[in-house]
Amino acid sequence: MTTPIDSPQALGLAVRAARHQLGLTQPQLALAAGVGIRFVVELEAGKPTVRLEKVLGVLHALGGQLAVSGLPTGSEGT
Repeated sequence: MTTPIDSPQALGLAVRAARHQLGLTQPQLALAAGVGIRFVVELEAGKPTVRLEKVLGVLHALGGQLAVSGLPTGSEGT
């Protein structure tokens, strides 16, 4: 399933929904993703200045991945 994300708040809501669907608490997700609980709290709250590396870790721990659509591939713009 693809979830369109157009803001930090939308990302936070998607992460929270996935966490709830998997029956995980914020501390459990933080442990699985190798991040602090505060990071998960801030991510779910839509904080706009989170580290991409950590976001990717959380998405991976939830079984998801980040995908970008609508952009040319690396070979098209050169």
